[in-house]
Amino acid sequence: MQTPNEHDLAALRFQAAAHDLEQIVRHIAQRYIAKAVPLTWRLLHAIEAEALADLGLASRHDAHVLDLFRRPRDLAWPETDDPVDFGKSNALPAAFGFVIETYEEVAQVAPDMPDTKRDRGIYPPGSRPSTFRTASGHG
Repeated sequence: MQTPNEHDLAALRFQAAAHDLEQIVRHIAQRYIAKAVPLTWRLLHAIEAEALADLGLASRHDAHVLDLFRRPRDLAWPETDDPVDFGKSNALPAAFGFVIETYEEVAQVAPDMPDTKRDRGIYPPGSRPSTFRTASGHG
């Protein structure tokens, strides 16, 4: 059996931290989904901040590894109550990606949700915003 080298150990530590962060982010996002809260930029930032501030996460992983998941300061995203829309971008901070995946998974199993690929509003069942109107003017 081959002994892992430093590179292999670093990769394993990174993968463990990524998996842990994903589980934390999904848990937080599920709390909002259960309350039918639509995914806005402000909520996305809040979920990211809460996940990265998780004391369990910090206690289980080296700070240098966790720093790899922090958004660079010069990578700014809106902090508004508008629905999240990354356009065609697929280069997302890890926590953002985990939140989007969680909301999209719910959208796939909930038939009454808007098309998340089209509008990225990603609204849980029964939470369509009042600005969502049909051609007849009714929500």
